[in-house]
Amino acid sequence: MALTVMLLNGASFRGGCCRHKVLLSLLGPLRGNSKLYSSYRRPGAEPEKKLSWQNADFSFKKSIDHLKTQLSLLKKETQDYLLGPGGHPLSQHLLEQTKVLWQFRSQEDLNKWVISSDVEIGGKSEVYLKLGRNNQAALLYGTLNTEAPCDGETKYSGYCSMRSRPPLGSFNRKKYYDWSNFNSLYLRVRGDGRPWMVNIYTDPYFSHQKDDLYSYFMFTRGGPYWEEIKIPFSKFFFSSRGRVQDNQHPVWLDKTLGFTIGDKVDGPFQLEIDFIGLLNDRAHREEFAYEIYDKN
Repeated sequence: MALTVMLLNGASFRGGCCRHKVLLSLLGPLRGNSKLYSSYRRPGAEPEKKLSWQNADFSFKKSIDHLKTQLSLLKKETQDYLLGPGGHPLSQHLLEQTKVLWQFRSQEDLNKWVISSDVEIGGKSEVYLKLGRNNQAALLYGTLNTEAPCDGETKYSGYCSMRSRPPLGSFNRKKYYDWSNFNSLYLRVRGDGRPWMVNIYTDPYFSHQKDDLYSYFMFTRGGPYWEEIKIPFSKFFFSSRGRVQDNQHPVWLDKTLGFTIGDKVDGPFQLEIDFIGLLNDRAHREEFAYEIYDKN
């Protein structure tokens, strides 16, 4: 109980004081299901009139169970922190040259990702995610439909995507991927010949950077054979609404990874992903592959 009071009265974690986040975490079971990303309201549709607290399920037992789970996560994080970065000894962390971020062998691995499509804005594309043959890969498949919704406002449609869930620690604290030892993204995929966008979404510190995005076009060759794709971080094209490109590096920021198809070709698609990892390619020395503008 004393630990709970301490957390509520001023627990400070990385990124500043997050007392309100701890409180929201404790009330998580009472608030019902919360969405990871902001929901899109179709143009012309009325906003939901029902208040969020009216959907709450006031259950004292659920709150206690939730608190026990978060405290056990906090204990594990403390042990990993004392052992070394990411729960590995410091010597192993410094010499690490490869690292697997995501592999797909069970439903639990798939639950770390969310899928979306233009259905959210009234489109007709369909996307699904399931385990592949012998539970050895993730199979992302569906049908792309570029027909725009008849709402009088939306002009373009036709996209499907798969995006990793944001990393969270105990009490819903933000966690940060440390990719500073690596310079390349490494994937083993099998596509159908269609191009995909590999996206790194950042969660910046300032609101005017909320649209920052790093993208790379991955062209799959199709066919029955797997292909291994290496994408240096310097190849990710930086784009931001209303800003010029710069050489801001994505490897130390809080981020999520995603795959998007939107090549304006109606029809079925599929992409199999065996694993997603990191690689330290010492032969690659390029810092940024695009023209850099000097900013005042």
